[in-house]
Amino acid sequence: MLYFNCDYTEGAHPLILQKLEETNLQQTVGYGEDPYCQQARALIREACAAPEAGVHFLVGGTQANFTVIRAALRPHQGVISPVTGHINCHETGAVEATGHKVLEVPCGPEGKLSPAQVEALCREHFAGSMPPEHMVQPKMVYLSHPTENGALYSKEELTALRRVCDQYGLYLFLDGARMGYALASPQTDVTLPDLARLCHVFYIGGTKCGALFGEAVVITDPDLNRDFRYAIKQNGGMLAKGRLLGLQFLTLFTGGLYQQICQKAVQQAFRIAAACQKAGIETYAPSPTNQQFFIFPDEQLRRLEEKYVFSFWEKVDEGRTAVRICTSWATRDEAVDQLNADLLALAP
Repeated sequence: MLYFNCDYTEGAHPLILQKLEETNLQQTVGYGEDPYCQQARALIREACAAPEAGVHFLVGGTQANFTVIRAALRPHQGVISPVTGHINCHETGAVEATGHKVLEVPCGPEGKLSPAQVEALCREHFAGSMPPEHMVQPKMVYLSHPTENGALYSKEELTALRRVCDQYGLYLFLDGARMGYALASPQTDVTLPDLARLCHVFYIGGTKCGALFGEAVVITDPDLNRDFRYAIKQNGGMLAKGRLLGLQFLTLFTGGLYQQICQKAVQQAFRIAAACQKAGIETYAPSPTNQQFFIFPDEQLRRLEEKYVFSFWEKVDEGRTAVRICTSWATRDEAVDQLNADLLALAP
């Protein structure tokens, strides 16, 4: 079987494994205070043009999401999220388990949250017949870039969202589990320095972008950063062998490796999208990233699933199903060639 269901079916980039092996018997201090973590932090700050930012390494995306949210919010506060947001529907209630309500907002097929929606929710909080303290107070806006359906926020959209956040005293938090593929898209106008300037906190994904595991949380708000290591420890996220995370991000951010491998994944996804379009397969949600979404007649899908694994996305109607076809930093040319040949064979 060839797996096109997600972007973490492979292990790690060979240069990361090489670095881990080279340093395996070295002795360092623990808990992310070793020289490799410090070097990785310096490279990330440089890439973000944010020399004062806090940079913290955690193991996975769900851990990063609930740790950031729990650290930032008081018990009576909640986080605004698109209804399709990862924290709302794919993390087993991890945020609610910390005591914070996810304030879900409807969204279109792109999965984006608009400034007008955030403003409307905040106004509603203060406009009811009862005093506002009877309701959960909105305090944070959660986005993912790209969204769950592969869409990208523009610089203009992020700027407008930050403006609304400033108006209502909200933190802007961006989930970057797949950020590398967003930044590598030819259709984006957003850079890492833009994200550092516009977000109070975001994270750079490693697990889905070449690392064995790991996410780098970047905090540009000094108040949020002040006690964040306490929050990491209390939430079980402080890895004793912290250098395992630092070494991976040091490797990814040396010589432009992170950008290079993510660009290759996006190129592979575009090749598959072109084959789908040539074969007359209907698009479910246009995506300029490594995630592509198409609608297949169930009979065609059953034939493809004899050789390939995709992610089920939605049952469109009685006879058709939407799936996600996902590439990664490690997707081989031969695998794409084989899939494309079988896709083109479906053409009428």
